[in-house]
Amino acid sequence: MAMIDEPLYPIAVLIDELKNDDIQLRLNSIRRLSTIARALGEERTRKELIPFLSENNDDDDEVLLAMAEELGVFIPYVGGLEYANVLLPPLETLCTVEETCVRDKAVESLCRIGSQMREQDVIEHFIPLVKRLAAGEWFTARVSSCGLFHVAYPSAPEALKTELRTIYRQL
Repeated sequence: MAMIDEPLYPIAVLIDELKNDDIQLRLNSIRRLSTIARALGEERTRKELIPFLSENNDDDDEVLLAMAEELGVFIPYVGGLEYANVLLPPLETLCTVEETCVRDKAVESLCRIGSQMREQDVIEHFIPLVKRLAAGEWFTARVSSCGLFHVAYPSAPEALKTELRTIYRQL
């Protein structure tokens, strides 16, 4: 492969494997996300890999579970705490799937990320995520939101704390 094509190779392989009919190939690809992210670099991981994962609607629970687990330790691969918020959208989507173990792992990963985020980022990104999930039409999103309040609440200003308590009571 030519040198000019090499930066595109990891993402191309990932995309091909994630679209493959063979579940084992899809699962192996997800389990290598950190390797792929290192090859892409922080910026391309943020701008290409994470959006791709957000749009990836795999129907296999094993693949979704592996993705939820991998993303929970992905802060270093997106550029550190300053960019941790880019990991929230794919995990938010995983909080709405029907399979309980996938939702639980997504909540666990969100808690891990949220507890490391800067206070302002929690207010700007994490708390709105909790509120969206709590207002979700389906029970899956609302159940998932319950596991996130303990991370969102301590960083919230007093007015937001009152709102979070009200939302939690309504759940």
